Amino acid sequence: MPMMAVAQLKYGERLSENVLTKLGNILFYKGKVVSERDIEILKAFLIQSVPIESKNGADNEELVEESKTKEDAIVIHPFYLEYHNMLNLLRHVYNLANGGQSLPILDIRTRLEALLLHIEQYKVLTFSPRNANIGDYIYHKSIMVSLSSYTLAKWIGVPQKDLLQVALGGLLHDIGNVKVDQLILAKKKALTHSEMDEVKKHTIAGYAILKNVPALTEGAKLCALQHHEREDGSGYPLGVKSDKIHSFAKIVAISDIYHAMTNDRVYKSSMSPYLVLEQLFTESFGKLDPSMVQVFINRTTQFGHGTLVKLSDNRVGEIVFSDRSNPTRPWVNVNGSIVNLATERTLFIKDVIGLI
Repeated sequence: MPMMAVAQLKYGERLSENVLTKLGNILFYKGKVVSERDIEILKAFLIQSVPIESKNGADNEELVEESKTKEDAIVIHPFYLEYHNMLNLLRHVYNLANGGQSLPILDIRTRLEALLLHIEQYKVLTFSPRNANIGDYIYHKSIMVSLSSYTLAKWIGVPQKDLLQVALGGLLHDIGNVKVDQLILAKKKALTHSEMDEVKKHTIAGYAILKNVPALTEGAKLCALQHHEREDGSGYPLGVKSDKIHSFAKIVAISDIYHAMTNDRVYKSSMSPYLVLEQLFTESFGKLDPSMVQVFINRTTQFGHGTLVKLSDNRVGEIVFSDRSNPTRPWVNVNGSIVNLATERTLFIKDVIGLI
């Protein structure tokens, strides 16, 4: 069987045999059409060459086309199609809000319901928008906050009749940013005190935009006003404490912090989702609802053994044991050596690659 060096491997090649790790575990199965991400994984596992099917030039072109077709099929999966539709609608909604026009709440609700029909495709810790650019950050973050808020609401037992309102609250929580000086939002350096005061106004502006929108409950509207309020009263704009913060806003606050920190912004690069979860845990002492945060961390990190991850030192390994008392710091098998992240605190999981 022909072997091809991984350094020369191109996406579209088909494996003629199973590819094994150095420990004898199956990394990829026979017949798999190799993608660019698969090549990265092969290099991470220090695999020098792989068996590929023998093809002549014409067949190779056909195989590449087949691979491209499969990639396209992923892009037009109903979830990604509805995500794209929501992205376009949200751009339009923000433009309307900026011009002081009424929001098409029926269209928003219908489009969001269509997206939520495929929520099983969404994984909080591993989802990444396709072909995203920083200019669309606010729209992507709003959609992800909506999906994560809906997911967290389900996990903590929010009644079914309220789930869509939580998702709507998450989707529109940042709409007040249309009333903030866009040069400030696009600034790459630290904001001055006066600029920060200007940014903080987006909460009040957002509530003003939503307060007369029909089909939104007060809880959904309060997500715009209260998603920066904190349990101990240290948040803004009103500095209210836990008992005055709506439960929907508490849910959205957790999702908002998570996605703000795990996505690239004009002034700051994204952080490891695992480090962000650890920071959320720290914030749960006085800042965020601790029970909600605990559920969010435990459920988002529930990966089965065999999940492939990249560590902060760029080594790649497989999760082999997860201690529920340290959900963000499992045991990782790196080429036969166990790395216990609970004790090796200088290391952390930088990225989740996928299941072996």
